[in-house]
Amino acid sequence: MPDNTTPETASRTNFIREVIDADLESGKYDGRVQTRFPPEPNGYLHIGHAKSICLNFGIARDYEGRCNMRFDDTNPLTEEVEYVDSIQADVRWLGFDWSERHFASDYFDQLFEYAVQLIKKGKAYVDDLSAEEIREHRGTLTEPGTNSPYRDRTIEENLDLFMRMKNGEFEDGSRVLRAKIDMSHPNIVMRDPTLYRIRKAPHHRTGDKWVIYPMYDFTHCISDSIEKVTHSLCTLEFKNNRELYDWVLDTLEVYHPQQIEFARLNLSYTVLSKRRLIQLVREGYVDGWDDPRMPTMVGLRRRGIPAAAIRDFCERIGVAKADNLVDIALLEHCVREELNRTAPRIMGVLNPIKATIENYPEDQVEWFEMPYFPDEPEKGTRQVPFSRTLYLERDDFREEAPRKFFRLAPGREVRLRYAYYVTCTDVIKDAEGNVTELILRYDPETKGGWSKDGRKVKGTLHWVSANHALECETRLYDRLFTVENPMDKQHGDFKNTINEDSLEMVTSYVEPSLKDAEPGLQVQFERLGYFCVDTRDSKPGQPVFNRTVTLRDSWARIERSQKK
Repeated sequence: MPDNTTPETASRTNFIREVIDADLESGKYDGRVQTRFPPEPNGYLHIGHAKSICLNFGIARDYEGRCNMRFDDTNPLTEEVEYVDSIQADVRWLGFDWSERHFASDYFDQLFEYAVQLIKKGKAYVDDLSAEEIREHRGTLTEPGTNSPYRDRTIEENLDLFMRMKNGEFEDGSRVLRAKIDMSHPNIVMRDPTLYRIRKAPHHRTGDKWVIYPMYDFTHCISDSIEKVTHSLCTLEFKNNRELYDWVLDTLEVYHPQQIEFARLNLSYTVLSKRRLIQLVREGYVDGWDDPRMPTMVGLRRRGIPAAAIRDFCERIGVAKADNLVDIALLEHCVREELNRTAPRIMGVLNPIKATIENYPEDQVEWFEMPYFPDEPEKGTRQVPFSRTLYLERDDFREEAPRKFFRLAPGREVRLRYAYYVTCTDVIKDAEGNVTELILRYDPETKGGWSKDGRKVKGTLHWVSANHALECETRLYDRLFTVENPMDKQHGDFKNTINEDSLEMVTSYVEPSLKDAEPGLQVQFERLGYFCVDTRDSKPGQPVFNRTVTLRDSWARIERSQKK
């Protein structure tokens, strides 16, 4: 079940801050606090990375410290400048900036020298085993590994072979440099892990200078050391690697940051595995990395999710030591709270039905001034046209209305938002009996949507003038998966749980004030939900709208029930 964290239970105080507070009190690291955000530039960031961004940059901000951006670019086969640019844009969009920007490739020369030091100390050796043979020698959780037949090469031989690896004399996969630790160590990570491999591929920053590249575990801890990071924050999957992190730095006798692990973000109805997200893109289940159904930062941004809502969400879920599943309803609640405060209200109709006001003059057009924020009219208004022929929301009409249905029905009077009271006097149907048009009568004495005689109506409907409305494409997005945990093995392939109705494209009609709406504009379609002008497919005068989130807030109901 999802973790129902609330603002009251997710305090800003957490175990990481407690460690930092203790270090500051003891004078460790000379009272400094320095973190880093270390993405690999081999893909697009997702909301799980947002948690790490908010944590690392947030701690640096709150402790008046520093946070570096460092790209761990040690695999030239998967890394591209495109990803570097997108990662930087995502961090800045979230509202953060780095103290310094570095790349692991900045340290390739130093890393090579540190590897040579390990060889000279008798703590590293060149191994001729293949990757498969290394796995076979590693052992299991219950059985120790066995030494490589090349483990006892002399220091001189290892130095010669390592230099020849660097000079490109050997083919990919023919040799690696391994740490010489303990093949019977209870932690499999410590069973002579690989430090360098041959990879004859150009690097996006160093070109063809290198044909050997350091492994992540070797690179990361030394990069932290070089940059004088104090607290190296990473997710729980690196907990077993902490022992190797410490071994490398202690063996080299260099500055030693402290690695601290925290639980990664697991979000219901969502997949955050980079490998699975790649499948969704490559196999055509979504329309690219920026598809608004994707949990990538570019997808969330295109959908209209505000950066402030993501920061609020990350603050609310807090930092834990154990993995849990966070309810996506909490993220949606944070989005609604932010957009309720910032998104101007407009009128749009998603599923239109024609309505003709039979007693309204055919050639008359009135313009009503309407506030963008009903409770804060000082924030601006716009002029909205009203005419004889309107579009109403089809769901706002019932020919046979249930008892608690307070919207439009034959003989019933309702209010048209900011305009007039109207009554349905007739219904026009096609040959199959489908309702195609409503005939209404309006009360001229209710201009502005208020009755002078004091009579009240329970239903208030939104509308657009048919002759003035802007026809546009609207995309109604829903959750991409139909089950809470798509990765649960009981479902088999996670793709079996994809929601086939996660995207519905409709032709909608909106008020003409949106004709020149800028891409990225976030608005509330009154009574329908929050929408964003698509940043990729919109054209001048032809906005395409993406539904960000509906108005229905399940998380708010959960919170109310918890307080009872």
